[in-house]
Amino acid sequence: MRIGTRGSRLALAQAERVASLLRQHGSEPEIVTITTKGDTVDGVPLHEIGGQGVFVRALDDAILDGTIDAAVHSMKDIPAKRPAGLCTGAILMRDSPADFLVHTMPFDSIRVIGTTSTRRRAQLLRYMEGVSVKQLRGNVDTRLRKLAEGQYDAIVLAEAGLQRLDLSVPGTRLSPLRFVPSPNQGTIAVVCRDDPSLRTMCASLDHEQTRIDVEIERAVMEEVGGGCFTPQGIYSHQGHVVGEILSLDGTRKIRREEDLCSPKEARVFGRDLRGAGEELIREAYERLGICDEG
Repeated sequence: MRIGTRGSRLALAQAERVASLLRQHGSEPEIVTITTKGDTVDGVPLHEIGGQGVFVRALDDAILDGTIDAAVHSMKDIPAKRPAGLCTGAILMRDSPADFLVHTMPFDSIRVIGTTSTRRRAQLLRYMEGVSVKQLRGNVDTRLRKLAEGQYDAIVLAEAGLQRLDLSVPGTRLSPLRFVPSPNQGTIAVVCRDDPSLRTMCASLDHEQTRIDVEIERAVMEEVGGGCFTPQGIYSHQGHVVGEILSLDGTRKIRREEDLCSPKEARVFGRDLRGAGEELIREAYERLGICDEG
């Protein structure tokens, strides 16, 4: 199996984890590095170059044209709409879903925080009085370097990414029940061609409970819409679901919380959340200059 991945240290670490698991099941995978638009265009917000999907599109194309057989992704980067001919062959057991605020100064002294995520920005502005949030893009090493240079007082990273890179950094874990994460944060997915032999190889890596939670989160996400542009968090832990939509400045929030058993119930939950947060979603699209796909 030829496994495609982005070339960042984190992406390669994730691909190597999948390759190692496949070796334990008797396969001999080859890792192939693919460059995406999200890797080559830096210094601008993701919504200006196509959203999180820019990290996935090149790998999807490489699977469909036969350059690779499968690709490893952070599941949260995978858009709701997927090309025909692909399937999510495996979802690994979830790592931490939480965000991590990296900082060396006292928490109460933090004033400037770096992140590009509209969700993280809105949550930080809502829960941390007196802070300002500045744009920050780049891989984990780049972000940590900019923090060390003093460009920011703190930066936000996914705790799962730090764990996968075996990085120990000072800071504060942000509770996923308060700072509700992006849907599927902390999960690694293996996308492959919709081919029986590839599906069988991938299936040995699948974690049942994580897949259930992921499918619930994605069902809510698909009903809510808004892509990565609207500040929204969706988190399911063993069927207990928290969903929220925030204004871009964090001053307003719609939140729902419920125990759900299936993606069907999650879609009802998502439609309710969308209806309650319709004004915030429309406002985010208008302010960011994006056409709402509905």
